[in-house]
Amino acid sequence: MRLMRSLLFVPGHRETWPAKAVASGTDGVILDLEDSVPANLKAEAREIVASSIRALASGDKKVGIYVRLNSLESGLAGDDIERVTIKGLDGFLLPKTYGEKDIIAFDALVSHYERRNGVPLGTVEFVLSLETAQAYAACERMIAASPRVATLFAGTARDADVSRSIGFQFTPDGFETLYLRSRALLATRAAGLEFPIVGLWQDLNDPEGARRFAEQNRQLGFRGQVLIHPSHVAMVNEIYSPSADDVVFYAGMIEAFEKAEAQGIAAVSYEGHHIDYAHVKTAREVLALHKSIVERTH
Repeated sequence: MRLMRSLLFVPGHRETWPAKAVASGTDGVILDLEDSVPANLKAEAREIVASSIRALASGDKKVGIYVRLNSLESGLAGDDIERVTIKGLDGFLLPKTYGEKDIIAFDALVSHYERRNGVPLGTVEFVLSLETAQAYAACERMIAASPRVATLFAGTARDADVSRSIGFQFTPDGFETLYLRSRALLATRAAGLEFPIVGLWQDLNDPEGARRFAEQNRQLGFRGQVLIHPSHVAMVNEIYSPSADDVVFYAGMIEAFEKAEAQGIAAVSYEGHHIDYAHVKTAREVLALHKSIVERTH
């Protein structure tokens, strides 16, 4: 999975909305076949989503293209996978999973329809949406259940499946979900995956709260966020990107260290901070991240 600072949900049956999502500057879209689509429009939504995948994949601006499937227990997931496992799709967001057996089942279905639909085997990756107590308890095993798993999505939305399953009461400060988010983040990074993601912020009347939520999660170590409204895209992209000050600071660190290293010194003071090889590795990662974002957006 490449870096996705922002992943914006788009109801699958809304034909014109994917283009609007791309115009917002989001790094990726999640075309939804699940909770935002009325039950009587599921079949129509599949057709629209397939068309949207083709249109987005052939567009001038390259964004990550993901589809949130219906759950296995709904009986609709197979029909979803059959219709939208097509070239141009990056991956599926897997909802309401309970353990590694669900991931194995999804993998088998996707492998079957990749072959049927002429998509190279193993192309479609998985984002595991943690929405149940069982999923959080088994997230380490779930992430290891299929090589398709690209990341975990730590879901902590108010009054949604996850809060009902676990029983927490949502607060803007998020202390009640700190353990859940931290566990998902640690499981992702321990599995060697680089881009753990989090969400959702639902209160569109509280932009300051939305910013605090994003800043807190970036501080924890998340690399991107799932969004429900395009008004949050620019803010989230900013927060999950190295700032101009960061770029200057870390470029200077590397320069200072390399000068010292040339003199046979590997531990120096830089702007009052002790630095050595470990710190310079971090600095180079930050600058590499900055470079990849600049290359993508210009």
